[in-house]
Amino acid sequence: MPRYRLSIEYDGTGYSGWQSQATGNGVQDYIEKAIFAFTGRTVSIRGAGRTDAGVHALGQVCHFDIDKPLRTDTIRDAGNVHLRPHAITIVAAEEVPETFDSRFSAIRRHYRYRVMARRAPPTLDRHLIWHVKTRLDVDAMRHGAAVLLGKHDFTTFRSSDCQARSPVKTLDQLDVLAVGEEVHFIVSARSFLHNQVRSMVGALKLVGDGTWGPDDVRASLEACDRCACAPVAPALGLCLMAVDYPTTA
Repeated sequence: MPRYRLSIEYDGTGYSGWQSQATGNGVQDYIEKAIFAFTGRTVSIRGAGRTDAGVHALGQVCHFDIDKPLRTDTIRDAGNVHLRPHAITIVAAEEVPETFDSRFSAIRRHYRYRVMARRAPPTLDRHLIWHVKTRLDVDAMRHGAAVLLGKHDFTTFRSSDCQARSPVKTLDQLDVLAVGEEVHFIVSARSFLHNQVRSMVGALKLVGDGTWGPDDVRASLEACDRCACAPVAPALGLCLMAVDYPTTA
């Protein structure tokens, strides 16, 4: 049975996250409906990351199996016709071996979180960025971010709804970049806990505005207690940028 890999972009505003929902408002639901519309086949797609409601993607990856061969350009073009007017796009499609799994074959996931740090609110990007009315100390946030790098028990930064078997994760990258009036957090790891990135950004924002210092981030991490977590950053600033796979996947 042929297996196809899709590269997906979406604006998560107004959707209930990636995963299929009983209401039919998950990004996954709309892609499955689009595939059914031009194939007449019901398929189940698996995504590389289960982004929450309001989270965006420029590099989501998913795969599906279907009982007939399809042209990859047809999947892309016909799929996008049937995805209109939703803010979801199939950027590319390719046939892959049956051993490829968009979730379990992934070796690294990359996220970006955007913050607008100025008094006036953003206009064009208002659904894509967290607006913070005060200036943030980028150097201080970099020191706080350094505390979180490496292998740790991230229980503090884990949602109470997280279904991961272990809270131990290895954070490969957490860069804090000043981009004009914006602050970008560039985050990479093999996998993340539910709400981990947004929880870390929430803690670093407190460092940036002077409420916390880097030692407070360390104390929060070492507490291994969700009650020690800073307020979680809102979903709208987070975007799944890319997912890496072995060259043989």
